[in-house]
Amino acid sequence: MTTKGIYIYGIIPNFYSAEMFRSLEDSGVYAIPYQNISAIVSDRESTLLDYTDRESLGHLLVHHQKTIEALTYSGFTLIIPLRLGTILGSREEVVRIMANGHALIMDALKKIQFLTEIDIAVTWADFSATLQEVASHPDIVAIKEELSTKANTLSQVEQVKVGMLIQMQLKEKNSKVELDILESLTAASIDIKNHEVMNDQMITNSAFLINRNNRVKFEQLIDQIDEKYQGMLNFKLVGPLPCYSFYTIEVKELSPELVGLAKKELGLNGETSETEIKKVYLEKARHYHPDSQNETANQGDFTQINKAYHAMLEYAQAVRQSSKEGVISLADENVKRNLILVKIKE
Repeated sequence: MTTKGIYIYGIIPNFYSAEMFRSLEDSGVYAIPYQNISAIVSDRESTLLDYTDRESLGHLLVHHQKTIEALTYSGFTLIIPLRLGTILGSREEVVRIMANGHALIMDALKKIQFLTEIDIAVTWADFSATLQEVASHPDIVAIKEELSTKANTLSQVEQVKVGMLIQMQLKEKNSKVELDILESLTAASIDIKNHEVMNDQMITNSAFLINRNNRVKFEQLIDQIDEKYQGMLNFKLVGPLPCYSFYTIEVKELSPELVGLAKKELGLNGETSETEIKKVYLEKARHYHPDSQNETANQGDFTQINKAYHAMLEYAQAVRQSSKEGVISLADENVKRNLILVKIKE
């Protein structure tokens, strides 16, 4: 049996026109408003990503990104994406996320109002020629000659050894070219995030955060790099995009059992504060640290205290987001109301 949920793509400000918001229905999504922001959502079946196969996860990622990019191209240029696979059970839960994270979201929207992301993948245009160049490196040639003097043909082990040396040399070459590219583009970039390369042919797979007004300058720098390497490189540019790699909203549902265990481990009851949580933690950490004078102290106890401390800090953050009160209530009924933590991953 499947359950219906509300899938959140991102959060936008409400300053767009009513006509633009009405046009959302044509793209299969709709807006849930809260004060001066709205969540862009669609109705879909709930999915547990931990149990989703790789192919389905890939389809979800493509759908997620294409939906957000379609919103951007239709005029909703200011959007903070949510983490892939964020599905809630009701409109009330969506509103609660926006309420809890309102200050963080508004701050992030302010930061990115003039920014955009451009993703670049750079590969060798003629990878075979690049491999031949690497294989002709003096160190590799010398090893080949040394091995060939022992026999007319290289053994399987010797071939593997040469192949590993070629791969190491290629990696070093790729790293040097990647560094040159990144340094060249720094002048027009605010920040850079490196993503995993897909294969040995790919030199870099990076995201660049730039001011929208610097887009022409950024593309001119790409042209200069292309000219410098005389066509040896292929550039694939994707963008302008929402700032996926630099600002993403993450929603974490805290475990009431974990908070209860943390409360017990730290000896906290009733009401507390972040200052008291830190004070109690430091006292217990000194007591349980393996290097302390306490003969019964062990690494397991110390690790448990650390886990309890971080769990209680997350709960304190969640309380601060959902309540304006200075104290942190540890009563069970209040804990249950403060289990949603909103973060901006930068």
